Amino acid sequence: MNMLGNKKSRSRNPAVVSRNISTVRRNQASTRQASSKNNVGHTSAQVAQKSREHAPDYMILVLALILIAAGAIIGYTNSPGLTEVRGLPGDFYTKKQFIATGIGLVAFAITARMKIETWKILVKPIAITAIVVALAVRLFGTPIYGAYRWLDVAGISVQAAEVIKFALVIWLSYFIYDRKKHGDLFEKDQLKKVAIISAATVFVVAGLQSDLGSAAVMVAMIFSALFIAGLPMKYIMYSAVGVVVAGALAILPSAYRLQRVETFLNPTADCQDAGYQVCQALISVGSGGAVGRGLGRSVQAYGYLPEALSDSIFAIIAENTGFLGAAFVLLVFLELFRRLHKIAVASPDTYSRYLVYMILIWLASQTMINIGAMIGLLPLKGITLPLISFGGTSIIFVLAALGICFKISRSTDLRAAQMKELQEGSGTTAKRTTQSERTSQRRVYRSI
Repeated sequence: MNMLGNKKSRSRNPAVVSRNISTVRRNQASTRQASSKNNVGHTSAQVAQKSREHAPDYMILVLALILIAAGAIIGYTNSPGLTEVRGLPGDFYTKKQFIATGIGLVAFAITARMKIETWKILVKPIAITAIVVALAVRLFGTPIYGAYRWLDVAGISVQAAEVIKFALVIWLSYFIYDRKKHGDLFEKDQLKKVAIISAATVFVVAGLQSDLGSAAVMVAMIFSALFIAGLPMKYIMYSAVGVVVAGALAILPSAYRLQRVETFLNPTADCQDAGYQVCQALISVGSGGAVGRGLGRSVQAYGYLPEALSDSIFAIIAENTGFLGAAFVLLVFLELFRRLHKIAVASPDTYSRYLVYMILIWLASQTMINIGAMIGLLPLKGITLPLISFGGTSIIFVLAALGICFKISRSTDLRAAQMKELQEGSGTTAKRTTQSERTSQRRVYRSI
């Protein structure tokens, strides 16, 4: 009894209890410190790992090749009738498109290996090249259907608008990045500079080259870039009103452009004259049905539908392969755009993000304008369908732009998501630690 009483009295001794509690707290503190060091080391290691280059998004190249193959198949199977009508060699379109695709893939390989920092150095040379090409096409170019859009260089036709689009991507991305870095992007002087350069670009393309389709794409690129950069909505609305007024001033004096607008509002009013191309495009799309007439069995390509393998190729795709084939092409485009958006969101720096976004807006807006015109939702603009339409300059510069996105996809930065995941993991660890601490405390107090 005395021994039990002595033991019980010793366990309730305040000095012993205080020592036990101090020991538990020291153990808990050392555990938390070690856990914190482990978490910090784990975080640093994970962040460093995510900062390194990894495998690129090869699906960008795969999807681009699928679209190129679709255009090549449609061109090859329908070119005999078109070349016969125009008196050209049977392999005219196929050969030229094959050469352009080869050059475009070389351009893709080059831009996919270039450092992103190099494009900052090339901003001025590329901009100067675009200006020279824009002036040269007006001075030395050969008008086709009254439009100065092509420049013959050593027997190769270069479409000036494609050069200007590529230059606009490089310049506008760098300008917004540089001005945001200095914190003066939205000051009046800088906004005036953007407005003047944008107006001059649109005037050259829409006014001097009579290419309203490419001008519309460039306007979409400029507005989207400023919106992504955070320009207040009221300034965007003011600019939009100015664009509408400028567009009206460009359309109203021109009987040809005004006729196109009237044709858009009522495409079947004059199918023999002003609305001829729209009516023939709608006939092509409608006659394809669900599964199409079959490859090489197009009727509209035999001289009925203008620009059957370039601006109007989507209508020929619908005629040959039907709704299923047209839907497949749309799904491939949507998947390509989804992947570009994913790369833009996870880009390692601001400049890379703007580059990918500008390329995405360029291709998406051009695709929408082309397909919208073929199904009667938008006025005819005479603009190519990226990677599918016959047109060497378009394929070369689009593949070069996709090469830039391919390069950036090697360095996509997932640190924010990783940090969030680690924080959530740390929170779970903290909860477990707190629970174990409480359990230890309960054991101590029970012993008391």
